[in-house]
Amino acid sequence: MPAPKITSSTIKTADLAGRYKSTAGSQDQIDPELLSDLLQSLNKDGYIIVEKLFSDETMDALKADVLPRFKHEAGRNNFEGLATQRLYSMMAETDIANPMVEHPLILGLLDKIFEPNYLLSQLQVINICPHEAAQPLHYDDGFYPWPRPRRALGAATIIAVDDFTAENGATVLLPQSHLWGDRIPTEDEKQLSIKAVMPKGSVLFFLGPLWHGGGANQTEASRMCLTAQYCAPFCRTQENFSLSIPKARVKTFSENIQRLLGYSIHPPFMGMVEGQHPKRVLLD
Repeated sequence: MPAPKITSSTIKTADLAGRYKSTAGSQDQIDPELLSDLLQSLNKDGYIIVEKLFSDETMDALKADVLPRFKHEAGRNNFEGLATQRLYSMMAETDIANPMVEHPLILGLLDKIFEPNYLLSQLQVINICPHEAAQPLHYDDGFYPWPRPRRALGAATIIAVDDFTAENGATVLLPQSHLWGDRIPTEDEKQLSIKAVMPKGSVLFFLGPLWHGGGANQTEASRMCLTAQYCAPFCRTQENFSLSIPKARVKTFSENIQRLLGYSIHPPFMGMVEGQHPKRVLLD
């Protein structure tokens, strides 16, 4: 087969891979009408909540798996949370969250937001302990120096491992703030915030420019969630998964997870290793 001919008009989109063609969009497909309705709400408000996407049993299994893995009793500052536990780089230790990271509904929404071969930017479990203060409001893709208003360069899921209530730290959201320019919320706008109250197993999905923050936990019990953040394929990820997750583990992961971790190419050659597809390093 002759080598593909690259032109000025195709250089940004040409898939030059020979053996390892992109697997983007290869997940099980979701009802297009459902995706369209969810996307319409997402674009309007900046977030959606999908209730009970995962079973109670799945959440209980995740909680039992990760609780012994926390390495610190609390965060290092008020953003991480001085009474909040965080588990980073969890795929280096356990793959229990992988099916949630690559759920077809989540990937289906991401397919509509980003170019193919988007990346997993961060994955962590967050356990907000009793009497934790509210997290400062922020937006997740604010570290990309691109003036607002703008397209989303990131998107995130927050999966309720426990019920999210108004009292135990449900995520605080400022609806439609993803449409704002470069400014911070006013005190009046903060008063219009809502709390993402949702039952265990539900998913809060929101766009990177949406202002939000972890809520205050005013109860005597912890509130746990799993959060996965994703980014456009040309953006740098928050976590350096190629250093934190051993190749031996990556080899056991699905095509979707491998692609999300960066064992993929954003055309024509972003992500290459010595001029070749990064999946070749998994053959070592």
